[in-house]
Amino acid sequence: MTRIPVLIVGGGPSGLVLASWLRRQNVGLRVIDKGEFRASDSRAIVMHARTLELYQKLGLAEDVIADGKHLVAANLWVQGKHRVRLPIGEIGTGITPHPFVHVYPQDRHEKLLEEKLAEAGVIVERNTELLDFTDHGDHVSYTLLRNDTQEREENGEAQYIIGCDGASSTVRRGLDNVQFPGATYQPLFYVADIEASGPAINGEVHVSLHSSDFLLIFAYDDSSRVRVIGIVSDKPDDVPPETLTFEDVVGTAIASLKIKVDKVNWFSTYRVHHRVASHFRSGRAFLVGDAGHIHSPAGGQGMNTGIGDAVNLAWKLAAVLQGHADPSLLDSYEAERIPFARTLTQRTDQAFSIATSGGFLADIVRTCIVPLILPVLVRLPGAADYAFRILSQTHITYRGTACVGGVAGQVHGGDRLPYTTANGVDNYATLSPIAWQVHVYGTPKEEMKEWCKEKGITLHTFDWTVEYKTVGFARDAAYLLRPDSYVAFANLSGMPVEFEVYLSTCGIRNLST
Repeated sequence: MTRIPVLIVGGGPSGLVLASWLRRQNVGLRVIDKGEFRASDSRAIVMHARTLELYQKLGLAEDVIADGKHLVAANLWVQGKHRVRLPIGEIGTGITPHPFVHVYPQDRHEKLLEEKLAEAGVIVERNTELLDFTDHGDHVSYTLLRNDTQEREENGEAQYIIGCDGASSTVRRGLDNVQFPGATYQPLFYVADIEASGPAINGEVHVSLHSSDFLLIFAYDDSSRVRVIGIVSDKPDDVPPETLTFEDVVGTAIASLKIKVDKVNWFSTYRVHHRVASHFRSGRAFLVGDAGHIHSPAGGQGMNTGIGDAVNLAWKLAAVLQGHADPSLLDSYEAERIPFARTLTQRTDQAFSIATSGGFLADIVRTCIVPLILPVLVRLPGAADYAFRILSQTHITYRGTACVGGVAGQVHGGDRLPYTTANGVDNYATLSPIAWQVHVYGTPKEEMKEWCKEKGITLHTFDWTVEYKTVGFARDAAYLLRPDSYVAFANLSGMPVEFEVYLSTCGIRNLST
């Protein structure tokens, strides 16, 4: 019987990132996926700044950026007329080292992640399905169905099982105390990757709003290859969605943009749901990504949120499995991630409903009110920064949860570390290792220097300048950073005694990795 520390069910981006982080921290694992092949089409294509920041720790950010493209502008069309163009090229300058919205097709993305995992000695076991599992309190037993060479069952044990297996998660369905409340949007949607030409095929993002119609266009690769998402309108009730072709669903919005379609590379219809699991953890089972939350495609948030889940869980699992922290630390995964999932689902639901709802009132809002107020809103001071922080997920904070604490300046425990290049020094350049560290902006106390040396963690000191105060830091304060680069504890006194109290409260015994 196979015995492993972690069984990851699902070989999509969330599962692959979770596996990559765990292997970087020397945790044994298996990754299984019931599909025969990894993604062969573009699927999720948007990568946001926070994801790229986290990928810096895996040594992946440069590869992803080099093999994708930045979005330079977003356009709004109403009833076939171009109304607004919003430049978004480096809209997040000063907020992050990656101040753009990046397009990187999922097929390339998964290939890169799998190759890096293989270099670390982990091969994704495809054609392998989880049949069932049992949580025994001190371990999990599971049964797999393998179809690689011949169909056969395999039994094994793991200390933890992680469901990264999507909206129809077998792991989630095996948890009796976990519900998946929410609803399904009424319209049937389609998604296609096409090669085309026309005014809206120019390498930018385009949103076209029509009475009872909606179209979203994302450019990827060269400017003629685009992803389109739209509503299937006027489908007879007796026509199965799986029998539809792209030619069957082309609606008013795409026709009004004078798009000439040369080739359809991929097409599918689907229902959009908005649901959040009642729990992300049940005993020794965890839910990550779509297994725990699904929502509309507004803003390209889904995959990025799943990757954020994976990173949040990975360092905690590693700490517990290696005896560096009490198992109670794992409770903070749900406490930190489920509030954001609920907020995100509500926010994307509101935006998506405005864009896609039918009826007279919805048509008025979509085609009359939105085009009037949007140009005004984007000109408001701070509006672009605010929008970027929300879209890029750099705004996410875990303030008020059990395993973060302290306040120093404007920075609270649970905040993402503020980014700055004051004095020509990039403070994010220190964040590449998956490790605990301390930042002091100013002069560190001698006691803090000794404490960091005793704990085996790096102390990074930045010569004080008033620019640090501008982004929220307090002079001579000490900031303890978690392996995921969130502030664990903001220590205004700069003395290590407060860190010791914090670590004891959270059951963290060892900071070395």
